[in-house]
Amino acid sequence: MATKIDKEACREAYNLVRDDSTNVIWVTFKYNGSTIVPGEQGTEYQSFIQECTDDIRLFGFVRFTTGDAMSKRVKFALITWIGENVSGLQRAKTGTDKTLVKEVVQNFAKEFVISDPKELEEEFIKSELKKAGGANYDAQTE
Repeated sequence: MATKIDKEACREAYNLVRDDSTNVIWVTFKYNGSTIVPGEQGTEYQSFIQECTDDIRLFGFVRFTTGDAMSKRVKFALITWIGENVSGLQRAKTGTDKTLVKEVVQNFAKEFVISDPKELEEEFIKSELKKAGGANYDAQTE
């Protein structure tokens, strides 16, 4: 059966993360049968990591604040999580299903495809976002 997405519900969740007036910094998009729907949401990145278990695949849209004391910038990441116990067929479908998610999640600085929990570490993601941002004008220490 072809995968579908609940665009309206997913768009609401996506906009919640993008909205500066909310504390929500992440949302997941999960499978409910053959339909991608909004999953959990939260205000702490560590709780997003806990959603990424070995037996599931999900898409996460996450807000990160980067920069230094003089300049803070908000960057968004699209994270595709594929747990190590996910079947080969489901792994393959995740790539094509991501195009549905990208119809809703259109603005992000960097995209990640992750199946190793170590790559979910906040500092790793932030450093990759900083690299994707181009010039680095953070205060340098010498």
